[in-house]
Amino acid sequence: MSQRDSNVHIGAQATRAAGSQRRRPASTATLDFPPVPNGVDYLRSAVEHLVGEPSPRDLKYAVLHLQAGAEVLIKAKLYEEHWTLVFRDPGKATTKSLNESDFDSCTMAAAIERLRHIANVQISEKEAKALRDLTKDRNALQHFGLTHSARAVAARATVVLDFLVHFAWHSLIPGLKLPEHERERIWSEMGEVRSGLTSIQQFVDERMRRLRATVLKDATDHTLVCPNCGQPTLLATDNHITCHFCDTLWPPEDLAEKFVEDPEGPWHDCPECCYSTLIPGTLFVKPPDEGVMHCLNCAARFRMEALTQCTGCGAPWLIEKAVGGQTDLCPECCDRIRREEDERYWQ
Repeated sequence: MSQRDSNVHIGAQATRAAGSQRRRPASTATLDFPPVPNGVDYLRSAVEHLVGEPSPRDLKYAVLHLQAGAEVLIKAKLYEEHWTLVFRDPGKATTKSLNESDFDSCTMAAAIERLRHIANVQISEKEAKALRDLTKDRNALQHFGLTHSARAVAARATVVLDFLVHFAWHSLIPGLKLPEHERERIWSEMGEVRSGLTSIQQFVDERMRRLRATVLKDATDHTLVCPNCGQPTLLATDNHITCHFCDTLWPPEDLAEKFVEDPEGPWHDCPECCYSTLIPGTLFVKPPDEGVMHCLNCAARFRMEALTQCTGCGAPWLIEKAVGGQTDLCPECCDRIRREEDERYWQ
């Protein structure tokens, strides 16, 4: 055996020995993570993955562990309120299913509503949306893959973490019946989460300060909240719409679908460029004026009283373009009807 082969062989033996030593305690180890310590541990892991310069792998586990922590802690509170509330259908809850952990638990959306209306926990709409979006991200990541920038994940995580820290601190942990040493350990670990949140929030705040002083300065009437990162940093001045916080480039029609409740609605088409990119001006950080519609594609703006809905095709159009005194049909429909009448006349 050559010296090189010997080194490799010895190294392999050492590796196997070390591996054997590392594995040996596992045979006697006990997995003991009650719900609340388990949830807090998930939050600690999420913070550890987000602080500093997170890699794509860090971001993946930050999303997975943050969502897991949120779900565990929220359902722990529901269980404290009444054990049936963790079931998808409380009316079909049984102690047998609970003891065997053999049941479908409620969704995050349902859990939020139960916290609000049964447990009297205050949850803002921004917080509720962040929790729902986090669940969607987790599902997408597990089943289809997910693409988000580090800035977007960090910004969205701050909303969820801030809510969960306050929720655990004030609504969940004080009511737990725990030995004093367990309670102190949880308080200590929550302190680590709070410290990590402060670090992440400082990153978000510093970037926001720079943007407000530069590219977003005096542009609040053209600035939207980005659906990706949740920050008011989406500048909509033309059809190249970029979020300056997370660097997401939004195609106008894709972005319009995020803001319009009914994508098929009659006020979704722009009378100027005919793209389905018309949104209410009230969505901007500083609305331009009451009753203004804004086109994300061509950046045109229209006052509501200057628009009417065509009774022919349902599209909005400018009243000032009325043809032949008819204000109930758009010019295109007028032309179409005229052509059809001409064809019938000459037949």
